[in-house]
Amino acid sequence: MGSDKPPLKPGQTVPRSGQYEMVGPRGGHTGIERTMVRGEPAPPTRQSGQGYRLVDPTKNGAGRKR
Repeated sequence: MGSDKPPLKPGQTVPRSGQYEMVGPRGGHTGIERTMVRGEPAPPTRQSGQGYRLVDPTKNGAGRKR
């Protein structure tokens, strides 16, 4: 699944809840996935230059503000 958006960096606020894959500095897949919740800071990565890319957004709307 390709994305034009830059990867989410550690410490940045997660914009959307779901499953995120850790990606390398050049966008390569690492195979490591984490579930993150909207509004929380992204966790630290194992190496500098890595980030996170959304691969499976949460599908329910239970947490949606109305």
